[in-house]
Amino acid sequence: MTQAAPDPRRWKALALVCAAMFMTVLDIAIVNVALPSIGSALHFSRDNLQWVITAYAISFGGFLLLGGRAADLLGRRRVFIAGLTLFTLASLVCGLAWSEGVLIGARAVQGLGAAIISPAALSIVTTLFQEGAERNKALGIWGAVGGSGAAVGVLLGGVLTKYAGWEWIFYVNVPVGALALGLTLPLVPESRSADGKRTFDPLGALTVTGGLAVFVYAISNAPHVGWATVRTIGLLGVSAALLAAFVVTELRVDKPLVPFRIFRIRTLAGANIVGLLLGAVIVSNFFLLTLYVQQVLSYSALKAGVTFAATAGTAVLTAGLAQAAATRLGPKPVMAAGLSLMAGGMMWYSQLPVHGSFASDLLPGYLLVGVGLPLGFVPVSIAALAGVREHEAGLASGLINTSQQIGGAIGVAVASTVFTSHASSLLRHGTAPAIALTKGFTLAFWVLAGIAVAGAIAAVTFVRREELVREPEAEAAAAVTL
Repeated sequence: MTQAAPDPRRWKALALVCAAMFMTVLDIAIVNVALPSIGSALHFSRDNLQWVITAYAISFGGFLLLGGRAADLLGRRRVFIAGLTLFTLASLVCGLAWSEGVLIGARAVQGLGAAIISPAALSIVTTLFQEGAERNKALGIWGAVGGSGAAVGVLLGGVLTKYAGWEWIFYVNVPVGALALGLTLPLVPESRSADGKRTFDPLGALTVTGGLAVFVYAISNAPHVGWATVRTIGLLGVSAALLAAFVVTELRVDKPLVPFRIFRIRTLAGANIVGLLLGAVIVSNFFLLTLYVQQVLSYSALKAGVTFAATAGTAVLTAGLAQAAATRLGPKPVMAAGLSLMAGGMMWYSQLPVHGSFASDLLPGYLLVGVGLPLGFVPVSIAALAGVREHEAGLASGLINTSQQIGGAIGVAVASTVFTSHASSLLRHGTAPAIALTKGFTLAFWVLAGIAVAGAIAAVTFVRREELVREPEAEAAAAVTL
């Protein structure tokens, strides 16, 4: 049986879906440096300001698996368009927001749109490009865009907040979203799963979405209300109960939302473990550094953002190398090298001084992370989709996106707790504020270094080189016998 000829529009379609995905990644980080301006303009209480970030994270992390399944069943292009429309309209409302309630609500809807876009976009890439060197090249581009999104978000957030006003960190999505919507129909072919009856497994969808949303909410708020409080423990218990109900449901229904047989591909399972740990390091890294340069070095929002251009530029330049190395050597060693470099970057940051300078104290770490980030991000995406049948592309895409988003939420919660607890303890003992803050940051970076090392070990332990080679052959054989 001969394979269909590759779609001639596939590279243009890749550029389109990467642009849409870039917006969703951007909006995780772009808000950070604008928070003081937003709080002042909309008269946020100090406790509620965190919800500008948390509302987006909860919706994004909670609905990813459902978004991936919807893409497989309803059509990947159709679901991509729906998510893009929702995200663009929510971005407009965010910019027009006249109260804290409106902005928080619009951010939650924006997160839902992102949860629909991300797995649909990645599954479009998977189905447009055949497994092998060409898909690896496409995923290298995807990795460059996704990996640099957080750094560019901090940079762009500083520039827009300084020169245009905080509203423009949301308005910028509107023309990009509108252009992407106009180009989707002519550039992106429709595809969907032809695997039997269309069913969303409503009980499975409800329990996993609720369980993930409650989990993200609980850990996002734990640094503020305390990890050992009744509220945090209770919410984590509710999350565990919902996720346990999800597992029971999936084992009993005929058409589960997440068929657990997919985890028999050990490399896919390993890639999701690595993705979770990598997400924790990436998101927490930018979170801590943004606070350090503003609170300790007293950088303005603009100057703080500009410093991250070093990481963003290095990540884009290194992505091609990451793709080529993953194709030639396999994802496993490249992934491990990327996580090791990320660990090195975190260790460098653990030595940050109170009176640091950009050139001698920040730049070497920025460059280490800029190289390590795509070397980790690109092969994780390749391994998470290797050997996956086309009708489960949305599921696999939703899984790796979920792993990275949940990892980011956990990482920020843990890093924030370590930083806050250590700095507060030092302040109570009379340590000068700048010294206490710096020591809090450096201890948190040591924790991130440990997480990155764990990610490198997971890559070496769980990702199987032989599965990456043999799985496509097994799939072809299965297709012949079905």
